[in-house]
Order: sequence, then structure tokens, then C-alpha cells
Amino acid sequence: MISFDEAMAKVEDGDKPSILLGNGFSRAWRNEIFNYANLLEAADFKDRELEIRKLFQLSKTYDFEAVMRSFVSVKAVLDAYGGNEALVESIGKDQQLLKDALISAISNTHPNRPTEVSTDQFTTARRFLSRFDQIFTVNYDLLFYWARNMDALPPENYSTDDGFRKGCKWQGHGTNQDVYFLHGGLHIFDGGAAIEKHASTKLGTGIVDLVRANLDIGKFPLFVSEPTSAKKKQRIEHNPYLDFCFRALGKVNGTFFIQGHSMDVNDKHIFDKLKQSGVNTFFVCIFGAEDSEDNLRVKANARAYLESSNSCVEFFDAQSASIWA
Repeated sequence: MISFDEAMAKVEDGDKPSILLGNGFSRAWRNEIFNYANLLEAADFKDRELEIRKLFQLSKTYDFEAVMRSFVSVKAVLDAYGGNEALVESIGKDQQLLKDALISAISNTHPNRPTEVSTDQFTTARRFLSRFDQIFTVNYDLLFYWARNMDALPPENYSTDDGFRKGCKWQGHGTNQDVYFLHGGLHIFDGGAAIEKHASTKLGTGIVDLVRANLDIGKFPLFVSEPTSAKKKQRIEHNPYLDFCFRALGKVNGTFFIQGHSMDVNDKHIFDKLKQSGVNTFFVCIFGAEDSEDNLRVKANARAYLESSNSCVEFFDAQSASIWA
């Protein structure tokens, strides 16, 4: 495999690539926090604790979305065969409980303040991000959000536009938005009349504090955690902010990097949109042994999802990209 720098060297002069960030971006900072095993340990399934945890054990997975898909499959079978209505209703409630537990677990395990990330780490991350034009992310956490807002750190001329304006309300249209949270995020919520974002207050209340306070009263951030790609796409298309970000993905051109993403079928709606774009070269990162079973699947999916008569896919070593150190 080529290195990240070798991949960047292949970018044509005058072409500043765009990028999609997956969970690997955050796990590169602190893997023990941003992984599903940690989230499952922190999750609270309330009075369905034994039943839902047993599903994870039987499925031999830490993946919340995999268990959500199990709920969908079982519910579909029961509906088709005229299953017990009470059982079907119970499965639907457990599916919603699982989604809520995921959001709460992410909030409860998340770093409380950006000061938990060192200045050197933020500087390195900002230098990495500054090499890209438009930045798309499927991450819910605040690491990328914090990094891009550290204006006092190098590179000082690096600035981005998330489309939010006065009062932290999203405007999108008519802005120079170049940052897109494709699946929502902890800091984004539906304010009713507008999509809004949390910001730290002058009194020292942090974003994570605000998110947790909202969760305590049953107010959840804007999240897309549906069990299938089709369901995610449906959710996206019914929200003005998410739909705007999704449509922007189909307008990118030139070279496109994918960093820290498993290329899983759950996000095929993203890859379908990218395949319709004007991208001619995709650089997809591979973490670990290139010929491992997981990475052979990543490579096969990347080629199947993204290659066309107008675009090619190349792979680079994920660990060669200096993201946080």
C-alpha cells in the first residue's frame, strides 16, 4: 500500500481533495473511548437490560446497528406470518430503546471538555484537516467540531463554514458551507422552527453539559442511527439539514479521501451518492494488515460501491496519516 503522503502527491496540481471521516478518525485519538465495546458497557437498557444484552451476546457483536437490524428482521417475519401483536409492539419499543441508549452512551462516555485533548494533538489534527476542501463526517462526537474551532492554533489561516449563523441556527443556503455532519451530531438538534447547534457559553457551560441536560428532559440530538442504509436515507431526506448535507456529497469533484470508515453496507446510501458525483479518484484508507479478512472485505466493498467507468479506487495505509500525533 502507498502512504497517505504518497496518495496526496498523486492529487493533481490545483485540485484540493475532499474527505469523508469515519469513526477511525476519532478512534485514532483514543480508541478505548470511541469504540462499540465501550459504548455497550456504558449503555443503560433500563428494564430491558437482560434481554437486550443477551441479543448482543448471541449475535457476538458490539455493534448497535447490527442488533437493530435483528429487530427489523424479526419484526418483518412476525408481521408476514401474523405474529403476536404484543410481541411485535415490544420489539418496536426495544428498537427505540436501543437507539436512545446509544445516544446516551455516546454522551456519557464523551470527553467533557476540549482541554482533554492536548494543544499538540489539536494542532496536528487541524493541519491534517486543512489539506482538504469539503469535509464530510458520519461521526456523532465533537472531536472534529472542536478541532476546526481552535482558531488560535496553527494553521492560523485555516477556517471552515458549517452553515450555522447568528443564534446558532443553521442557514445552509447562501453560505459557504464546507463542513457536513451527514448523520447529525451531539451538538446539533431540531429546535422546532430551525435546526440549531449547541455552543459553549460564557458562563463556562460546555456543549457536552448542554447535551446531557437535554437528554435528562428527553430532548435528543439530531442522530441518524437507523439499522439499514435505506432507513438512514429515508431519515436524511426528511430533515432539511441532513438532506442539504447529503446532496452536497453528490456535488463533489476531483479527488476524494475516505479516512477511518469500514465501508459497511449500512452506509451504502453515502457511497451511492458519491458514485453519482464528479469524483474521478477515491483514496480509501486501510487499517492494519492489508490481507486480513476485514480489510479484504473493505477493499471489495470500496471497489463495488465506488468504481465506475469514470472513477477508480486506490488504497493507502491509515496509520501513515498523522491525524492526532
